[in-house]
Amino acid sequence: MNNCAIEISVETEYLPHQSAPHHQQYAFAYHITIANRGKHSAQLISRHWIITDGNESRQEVQGQGVVGEQPLITPGDEYKYSSGVILETEIGTMSGTYHMLSDTGTPFDAPIPTFLLAVPNAVH
Repeated sequence: MNNCAIEISVETEYLPHQSAPHHQQYAFAYHITIANRGKHSAQLISRHWIITDGNESRQEVQGQGVVGEQPLITPGDEYKYSSGVILETEIGTMSGTYHMLSDTGTPFDAPIPTFLLAVPNAVH
C-alpha cells in the first residue's frame, strides 16, 4: 500500500469542427485533472487507455507520460492537461490507469474512472 492518494477527474467536449460524421469521424477533447491528496509526491510514468466506441470496438493505447511530460505531482498539488480522441461512432467511453512512482520508490497504478464521450443529444 502506498501513501499517495491520487484523485482523477475528467471533463469532455465534442469537437464538431474537427468531426466528419459523414466519414464516421467524431472528435472529442478530454480535460484531465490529476490531484495528489496524499502525503508523498508521485510522478506519472506512463498511461494505459481503453477506448470503446458505440459498436463496442475496443482499442488500447499505452505510452510514456502524458502530452510529452512525466509530471511530478507534490502533495496538495494538481496537474492538468488536455488531449483528444476520434471515434467512429457518436458515443463511446474511455478508462484506464496511470502508472505512478511515489517519492518513496513505490510504483502504483492510479485508476482513471470510466468516462463518457458523446455527441450532444446522443444520450437521452
